[in-house]
Amino acid sequence: MKKSAKKKALVAVAAVMAVVAVGLTTTTIVNVVATGIEKERIDGYGQLISVNGQEMNVVITGDGPQDVVLLPGFGTASPALDFAPLVAELSEDHRVIVVEPFGYGLSDGTDRERTTENIVTEVHAALAQLDIDRYALMGHSIAGLYAIEFAERFPDEVSAFVGIDSSVPGQPHMDTQFPTGLLGAAKNLGLVRLAAAFGGAEYDESVFSHESQVQMALLANRNSLAPTYLNEMAHIRINFSRALGTEFPEDLPLLLFVREDDEASPDWLALHDRQAAAVADGTVVPLVGGHYLHHTQSPRIAEELRRWESARMPDAS
Repeated sequence: MKKSAKKKALVAVAAVMAVVAVGLTTTTIVNVVATGIEKERIDGYGQLISVNGQEMNVVITGDGPQDVVLLPGFGTASPALDFAPLVAELSEDHRVIVVEPFGYGLSDGTDRERTTENIVTEVHAALAQLDIDRYALMGHSIAGLYAIEFAERFPDEVSAFVGIDSSVPGQPHMDTQFPTGLLGAAKNLGLVRLAAAFGGAEYDESVFSHESQVQMALLANRNSLAPTYLNEMAHIRINFSRALGTEFPEDLPLLLFVREDDEASPDWLALHDRQAAAVADGTVVPLVGGHYLHHTQSPRIAEELRRWESARMPDAS
């Protein structure tokens, strides 16, 4: 290559790098400014409970005789808002407690490792402070994994587990090692915010109001790929590995709502059938819908839960 051509190539590369640097500087500044502005736009809800010197948000709705504790799937920006359709149905005759673990919703982040043990310990500590000591544990997605340890450690408190397309030990593709460092850098550089602006989460407008969607987007910008989120993401592989071979206590009633047709995991329903068969009283209810069944199937879930309770828990409402 001639010196003149080589020099032109270097100048071109330098120019491109300069443009990229300016672009990243811009997105970083925009992200910092927008984060500060959005903090003031987030509406408060629920009550804050002190756990290990940090605040965990809990929302309690309804005053029925049966307590239902709702735990979110991984990365849910605002569990309280995400579960709102189901809470509206269940709170007619239950007391519904939505717990927002550290790093979720309005709860603080934490430096504690996101092991199953720590997450369960923290959530239980919040419930204990609220004198909630007998309840059906109801969880979406990865909460199904945490619920096994919850039920094992607190058998006198957990009366049943109700899964909403809940995770199962041994399910495939849970050994992925996520590039958390790269994802964290992308968030700090404002690239995640930029991507969300062009294609954020979509919600059914017949289920979620515009105001709720705005709040969920604000909380997603705050919580997604934040340090606590990334730490839990890094522990997914570890937590699933440690859960291999574990099952719910044999005497714990299970009610599992499961997508009936999961093209990505053809054995998804069978995995839940096996989990239900491993206890003395297990029921699987296949439903049509996506992973977030409670967004579109809340009336059916509530109806099936009431029918199931009346048959197995005579003191249920």
